[in-house]
Amino acid sequence: MRKLLSFSLLLLTFITMSFFRAKKIKVIFFGDSLTEMGMQPHGYVTIADSLLNAGGNGQYEIVGAGVSGNKVYDLYLRMDDDVISKSPDIVVIWIGVNDVWHKKMGTGTDADKFERFYLALIKKLKAANAKLIICTPSTIGEKNDCTNEQDGDMNKYAGIVRRIAAEQKVELIDLRKEFEDYERNHNPGNMEKGILTLDGVHLNENGNRFVANLMADAIKKIH
Repeated sequence: MRKLLSFSLLLLTFITMSFFRAKKIKVIFFGDSLTEMGMQPHGYVTIADSLLNAGGNGQYEIVGAGVSGNKVYDLYLRMDDDVISKSPDIVVIWIGVNDVWHKKMGTGTDADKFERFYLALIKKLKAANAKLIICTPSTIGEKNDCTNEQDGDMNKYAGIVRRIAAEQKVELIDLRKEFEDYERNHNPGNMEKGILTLDGVHLNENGNRFVANLMADAIKKIH
């Protein structure tokens, strides 16, 4: 009788576990138009989703929270509604291109303000118990000889993000360096666009695959 009871309990446990679905790891990609476009069928977020959930395991729930034109203070202002309220396990932040790019139009973000808002953003998300992956701004122009108009500011703002990642002990994807290394090896004609981007900023098919692999690797690393 005891053996029968033990077997019945074991069978019941097995059946219960077979119907149990583990909680998915929720990953929110938080950023600007690069992230918004990344949610399209061949965008980097969609490709990262397929890489993370390869084999149909469905371990990750991927959410896109990109808004075209956003700068770092826009992310700070909509963080509660678009990120924290969704209780993410991991947040991937890719911001900074517009903060630099829009300086040409007089609407960019000064470096000191960029750093203050970025740091406030990180601290609040950490307080919400989210694991963070932050990315340096990638590129405004793909020339590999340091002659893109805004290379100086891009390097400066990338340096700010690197410093914040080190001080706050969060995972960093150094897209600025990754793009520069790639361009040196794959842009022999020193072209301004067409290697990883459509227009010097927004990703083409090759760029989306390139970024998706970096993102997926970083997410697997921290979880």
